[in-house]
Amino acid sequence: RRSSDLSRTLEDIFHEHMQELILMKFIYTSQYDNCLTYRRIYHPPSSPDDILKPGLFKGTYGSHGLEIVMLSFHGSCAKGTKLTGDPNVPAGQQTLEIDLMRRVQLPDIEHLRNFEELSRIILEVQEQVHREQQQEMADNGLEEGRSQAGAGAPRLGPANPELNHLQNGNHVGASEESDEESRSDDEKAEGDAPQPASEQSFVLPMGVIARNEDYPRLCKMCFYGTGLIAGHGFTSPERTAGVFILFDEDRFGFIWLELKSFSLYSRIQDTFQNAEAPSREAFDEMLRNMQSWTT
Repeated sequence: RRSSDLSRTLEDIFHEHMQELILMKFIYTSQYDNCLTYRRIYHPPSSPDDILKPGLFKGTYGSHGLEIVMLSFHGSCAKGTKLTGDPNVPAGQQTLEIDLMRRVQLPDIEHLRNFEELSRIILEVQEQVHREQQQEMADNGLEEGRSQAGAGAPRLGPANPELNHLQNGNHVGASEESDEESRSDDEKAEGDAPQPASEQSFVLPMGVIARNEDYPRLCKMCFYGTGLIAGHGFTSPERTAGVFILFDEDRFGFIWLELKSFSLYSRIQDTFQNAEAPSREAFDEMLRNMQSWTT
């Protein structure tokens, strides 16, 4: 009897939440007062080094249902931008940001079932990211302080003789560093592109909520990333850590650690005429303009 009472209580809570979402969507759409603005959306440009072809995907967002997300690549990161939104995170916002330089090696299938083990791996990467960001900020502040202190003062040679050799290019490896700096961004991206690996078994950790259990049981590679969460009305938005899972050319997933939730994204196969961006700059500007829709 207690079990049935509990199940009814949980069901009531679920229905109350759904009613609240429906009300929020009604308020969100009715505020336009039948005045709509249409903007052209370009398809993201592609590169041979992309881990999968960019494009439009439909993703599962729990009680919000399916939403359309545009996946695009930007050098060492990938971005998922919402084309359709919900009362929490509206259209135009970057729902996912994936760091392609931080590949994650998942544990074996038995240890992967343990959510705490996956959480430990991802949070260690997050901590490393924070340390590097703090170090970069400290270095930038030190460099700025040196520039201000040295403004108008005569330049002096370094007191350390070894630094003189570095300045004159006599240090071993100096020419290699110069060559590295002279490489174009495209060449660097090509050389640093993640290499495909053999597929490994995949299962969602215990306690992670999925809209359904029909997700791939093999994955190719995983990366550290962050997802955007917010309260109703896009209040208190913040990025939370997670893991991006590449299943195949047409499907990828994202585990939201804080929410203990899993989103599965499947490619939209429809084709669109004259949807290519005239240039990379035009596409990037479009993404920036999309951010302003709700800011």
